[in-house]
Amino acid sequence: MRGFTLIEVLAALVIVALGMMAVIQAVGQAASNSTYLREKTIAHWVAVNQLTETRLQRTPPKIDETSDEVEMAGRTWRWTMTVTQTPVESMRRIDVSVRPADADAGSSMASITGFYGAAIAPPGSALIDWDGLTPPTGPQGGLDGKRDDDRQPGEQPSPRDEPGDGQQDELTNPPSEESAGEN
Repeated sequence: MRGFTLIEVLAALVIVALGMMAVIQAVGQAASNSTYLREKTIAHWVAVNQLTETRLQRTPPKIDETSDEVEMAGRTWRWTMTVTQTPVESMRRIDVSVRPADADAGSSMASITGFYGAAIAPPGSALIDWDGLTPPTGPQGGLDGKRDDDRQPGEQPSPRDEPGDGQQDELTNPPSEESAGEN
């Protein structure tokens, strides 16, 4: 009977030990990545929350840089928001960066960019009044009630047809109860 020598057993143990160290290192790296991704996701949520709060305000944000701390998921986060004017007068760019409160001031774990705009398109219209100079139009976005995005390029809105012979237009002026009883 021939068995393993002491050298062969020691070599096998070294090989097994190296393999186990590689497995342990891979599991540790996966755990570290998971923690980093969790922190990055929470930092992104803080940034999105701040941007959303700013965009929901009735007045445009001031062109400035502000920062504050907020608590989320058992950790304190510091957000910094920079608001700048864009070439479009009614729009402002909002950059929000977030880092853990105890991290270096120059670091950032998550950052997002959004815009605040005062220009609003009328319902049913694809045309936006960016400079605030266009007069309001009909209920569907056009003077003739036709949707702006239904027109062909270069097509002008047609003038609104008014009833000319004293008859009421039942869509815009339904008959009153008094006039309905007279017929």
